[in-house]
Order: sequence, then C-alpha cells, then structure tokens
Amino acid sequence: MTPRRIAVIGAGAAGTMAAIFATGPDTEVVLCEGTRDGGRKILISGGGRCNVLPLRMDELKYVTASSPNTLKKILRSWPLKEQRAFFEDVVGIPLAEEVESAKVFPASHKARDVRDGLVQLANRRGVSCLFGARVVGIEPLPGAVPRWRVQREGARPLDVDAVIIATGGLSVPATGSDGSGLDWARALGHTIHPTYAALTPITARPESLGPFGALSGISLDVEVRARNPASEAQSTRGFLFTHRGYSGPALLDVSHVATRTRLGVDPGPAEVRVRWTPQMGDAEWEAALKPQGTRTVGGAVREHLPQRLADALLQRAGVEPAVPLAQLPRDARRRVLDELLRCALPWAGDEGYKKAEVMGGGVALSEVDPKTLESRLAPGVFLSGEVLDAFGPIGGFNFAWAWATGRAAGLGAKGG
Repeated sequence: MTPRRIAVIGAGAAGTMAAIFATGPDTEVVLCEGTRDGGRKILISGGGRCNVLPLRMDELKYVTASSPNTLKKILRSWPLKEQRAFFEDVVGIPLAEEVESAKVFPASHKARDVRDGLVQLANRRGVSCLFGARVVGIEPLPGAVPRWRVQREGARPLDVDAVIIATGGLSVPATGSDGSGLDWARALGHTIHPTYAALTPITARPESLGPFGALSGISLDVEVRARNPASEAQSTRGFLFTHRGYSGPALLDVSHVATRTRLGVDPGPAEVRVRWTPQMGDAEWEAALKPQGTRTVGGAVREHLPQRLADALLQRAGVEPAVPLAQLPRDARRRVLDELLRCALPWAGDEGYKKAEVMGGGVALSEVDPKTLESRLAPGVFLSGEVLDAFGPIGGFNFAWAWATGRAAGLGAKGG
C-alpha cells in the first residue's frame, strides 16, 4: 500500500505539532521550513523561557471575527489537561506552574527545550524535516482524487496527498513570518478577515504625552480598558511606560481595540483608560483623600503609587502635590479621582507587526471543518495556527491555540 504523503509548511509551534500528529504507519510526512532552524517564535517567547501554556483555560478571552462557537469547538478538541500531559509524558519536558501569573513554563525555563523537544519527537516519529526549504506556492494536481503540488524555491516540487498550511501570520517578521500562507489561502478562495497587529505596544506623539513622557521604565499592575464603537477589551495585569508610549501585559491584551481603529477595521475613535490601582475603586480613593490633619494630596497619592507617576497624575489634574487635603476644592478632588481611576491615555499609533506577539484576523473559521481543519473550499488542504482567525491574550493562550490546531490538522490530514 502506498503511504499517504503529507506536506506540512512551517516548522513553528502549530506546524511541528501538526507534523507529529500526522505521522503513522501509513503516512509519509515532510516538514518544510524556510528558515535554517524553525520555531523562532518559540525561542523568543516568554523572554526566552517559553510560556508554553496558560495555567487555566478561558475561551472567552480569545478574539475572533468568526463564530465564537466554532473557536470553542476547535479549542476543546484538545483540552488543556491533555496538552500538559502530552508535553510532560510524550515530549518529555517537565513543566512548572507560575501561579502568580497563571502561566506554565518548562521546568528548565529554557524555550529551546520546547522547540528542540518537539523537533526531536518529530524526527523520532519519522518526519522528514527540511530546513532552509522555502515554499513559494501550492497548486492542485489534475485527477479525480485531490492531490497537491508544493512548489519549493530552488528545489524539485513535492507532490502530496495533503498539505497543512502552518506558516504563521505577519507578526515578528524577523522570525520568518511573511504572510505567505494567507496569500495561498486567499488564492484558494478563502475569506481573509482583515488582519492587524495584536498584543503590540501602543505609541503616542511626544508632544501629547505631557508628564507621562518622563515615566519611561515605570511599571505597575493596573486595570486597562479600551473601547471603540464596535469593540472593547479589559485586562488587569502589568503595565509599562516606554520611551514611545506604553506596553506590559495589560496594555498588550487590549491594544487590538486601538489598532483596529487605526487601520479602519473598526470605526473610531478608540479610547484607552487606566485605573492605576486595581484594588482601589472610587470609594477607597474617596476615603484616602479625606482630610487628615496637615496631610497633602501628594502624600496621599504617593502612598499607593510610584512617586513619579503620582506627581504626573496630579500635574495632569492641575493640582499641586503640596496642597493639604483639607484645602483641596471639590472640583480638583474630582479631577484627581478621574486621573487615578479613569485616566485617558494619549495615543496615536502602535508598534505594528515588528513587536506584535500575534496577528489578529486571518482565514475565516467557517471555511474549515472544526474537527479536522480541512478547508471546505480546497479538499486536501488543512490550516492551523496563526493563519486562522483567532488569538488570545498574553499568558500561553496563543500557544494553546497553536498546539490544538496543529494536532487537529495533523490528525485530519492523516485521516484519523
């Protein structure tokens, strides 16, 4: 019996996982990767530690322009508990929980162990890994049974029974992501929901930053809310002032709401507001700003915030830090509360794909079988990972998506 030949394009998280699960006694799997080593996003993730999974799954945190129910079906095809067991028991990578951040890392805290462990497992299962093999296109072969030709740069084409597109999206192009998979899917007739940089830092014009312009390097936990006329997002996590604007997990989680308006995906305007003390609301700050002897407004605010940030917020509110709380007028108190609890961040743009953790948008989920991820428009073509229209927040959620879609596509291409 002639083995079923499967080509996987892209040796990132989704592609390597797809190749592993496509293997079997009746399959021949070829993994084509344009870079010399593959898995470069794995290597840079989590500051080089690779946040391989979230500690807890929350399907509602994912963003898609497709059906949320389809997204849930795909995620549930490989539950988080089973993913963890696969890495520990099959790949052989012990995992460690970081409870405070709700993240899961390799116990070694080395991203290379994840990348190399997956590639080594693929090799053990018989995958032919072709690095430095840049694919330039796919096209159907004539015949009653769907087959595909994978065109390679400077090499003979591969004729296969199934193709798995796992090329990633457009984020961090330095790792090899160039959007080619989107182009191939579009050429096959797929709907590509508008793409945009997600989980990317937000920037502001220097002249608009005002006192925030001197806060680069300050970090703290905050609650950030972003809203435009079509969408909104909220996150309570770390926040960082940068020399160009803002970053940190909380800001990255909501940045797509702003980015989408800048690109015209959503109508504008978009506003980004911050509550600088997640543990303190209006009532708590009202109490903190009550007159107490000769205590000043600056002293009250600095008790809960870094001094430079406290002074910048008071400057924005037009209040001198040395003013005693007993002499703080009602309208000034209201302005201080607004800056502390509903601070509007001036912004003008974002860092784009260069620093984006992921790409938003992509191939419409309605155009793939949620069980196998086979294209409904091009039988024999399967799609996985970032090329599909879904992304999650910081914290391992996008790896969980890559692992789940890679496995589903691999099993689907194998036929089981």
